[in-house]
Amino acid sequence: MSFLRLENLSASHDGRTDVLRDVSLAVEKGEVVGLIGPSGSGKSSLLRALVGLLKPRAGRVTVAGQPVDYASRASLRAARDRFAIVFQQYNLFQNMTALRNVAIAPTLVKKRAAREVEAEATRLLERVGLGAKLHAYPDELSGGQQQRVAIARALALKPDILLLDEVTSALDPELVTEVLDAIRALRDEGMTMLVVSHEMAFIREVASTVVFMDQGAVVESGPPARIFDAPESPRLRDFTAKILRH
Repeated sequence: MSFLRLENLSASHDGRTDVLRDVSLAVEKGEVVGLIGPSGSGKSSLLRALVGLLKPRAGRVTVAGQPVDYASRASLRAARDRFAIVFQQYNLFQNMTALRNVAIAPTLVKKRAAREVEAEATRLLERVGLGAKLHAYPDELSGGQQQRVAIARALALKPDILLLDEVTSALDPELVTEVLDAIRALRDEGMTMLVVSHEMAFIREVASTVVFMDQGAVVESGPPARIFDAPESPRLRDFTAKILRH
């Protein structure tokens, strides 16, 4: 059985118009799935639905064989222990150092010992290349550095699955590479990830499976080489022809 399985997942913001339509997807442990498609295609909504920020109205999600009941607080809380999501906006606490930003949730939410958490937060910041910035405040960090703090903060929750939602879209081009390098390192360490990105060359490199979405539905999925070089659906052929011309 797949580590993460979505079966006919549908969701809407208003209860009438679906932003996700019958989405089915299987993700193996350690796999990196790249989600691509035009703006408004449902990629970010899919990540938000997985963590319950957008409530599914139909379908089924299972993680490690355990179904997620989004109507149950206990079930949703258990699911959220398995997921961590990083958005395109860093949302760091401006009055806290990088170290404190990473350590605060495990300390306050998970009720773990502060000394243990700070030692782990230090290791995580070193892991994303910020060992020299432990005591820097967000306004002393570049956008790329702040986004890497946000990734470390997500990892501090010890997720089984990391969800990355356009984490480079708010960055200046010269800062993108350092964030992508951090994601590459996580892939090499075996982290299961769903990555929404417009960085097509990066998705092609890092993803084991690419999923193309349009109008809230999965149109086509498969290995990167087939999705980018030999798309089967007319909609994906049109999409790749446009993006590969630029």
